[in-house]
Amino acid sequence: MAVDTKARIEQFKFMAEANPKDELAFFSLGRAYLEGGDAANAIPALQKVIELNPKMSKAYQILASAQTAAAKQLEAIETLKAGVKVAHERGDMMPRNDMLKTLKEHGVLMPEYEAAMKPAEPVGEGEVHCKRCGLVKPKMARQPFSHATGKVIQDNVCADCWREWIAMGTKVINELRLPLNDPQAQKVFDQHMMEFLNLK
Repeated sequence: MAVDTKARIEQFKFMAEANPKDELAFFSLGRAYLEGGDAANAIPALQKVIELNPKMSKAYQILASAQTAAAKQLEAIETLKAGVKVAHERGDMMPRNDMLKTLKEHGVLMPEYEAAMKPAEPVGEGEVHCKRCGLVKPKMARQPFSHATGKVIQDNVCADCWREWIAMGTKVINELRLPLNDPQAQKVFDQHMMEFLNLK
């Protein structure tokens, strides 16, 4: 496990222990464990996220990845099925579609949700096919950042979903106590942002 990953695990573990109701600390901890190849420890952290916030669709997706990595296929399938329902209800279309595809790879179909996977609508002038909500909606008038990531976001995320991220981003900074002048904290913030916007 890389030194950077170990440091992040310790940081998020400290935050989660300091505030056992901090869903973002547990989410970051679970993801850091998974990235470090420790699926066994990622699972309880991600399960805690869902216990604290059952509507965080991305947590189901990452928990299922951890369960699959830990050879817990049946648990992963149940997690994905629950995640599809949550994502569908919330309008998180891209995570829903990703989880449906993963279920199909496991040989499990959810026809009632697959029927809602519409083909992409044509994108008109000033519109974008949003990677987060899966809909064709008005794009942002300008890039949110001057660098290349800002262009990627403007080209792939609708104005409505970006406004949602602004509120969520404030929560990420406050709950994880991120000093954005620290490159490591900026990296954590950017990772949350790209996951929220469903940009790989």
